Amino acid sequence: MDQRVQPKREISQVLQVGLATVNRDISYLRNQAKTNIKRYIDARLPEEYKKCLVGLTAITKEAWNSAQSTQDKREKIQALSLAKECYSMKLELLTNATVVDDAIRFVLSQQSKDKEKLKSSSSDEDDRVK
Repeated sequence: MDQRVQPKREISQVLQVGLATVNRDISYLRNQAKTNIKRYIDARLPEEYKKCLVGLTAITKEAWNSAQSTQDKREKIQALSLAKECYSMKLELLTNATVVDDAIRFVLSQQSKDKEKLKSSSSDEDDRVK
């Protein structure tokens, strides 16, 4: 027996609803999750990414200003250490940009697959009607 079917049957028994209702609800929740992920990738992620880069640039600038303006060796070393850490974080963000691009491409490919499925299912229905 398929292990994924058993929990659905248990859910339907516990909730006292039909298996079709459980399947429909799970499908709805999956689609909602896909929509939320797509919305996050399309809207929020690029904005947050840009904020991080701008913030790191501002911190780096302040760190360099502090390092140049202080006479205290400890303070200078701390400021330079902060600048170094900011450069590392920026480099990590910039090299991980490919991960963001891959995620966006994945969502777009899933959308096109979903559209193709809808087209094929509607053409199948048209063929049955004829």
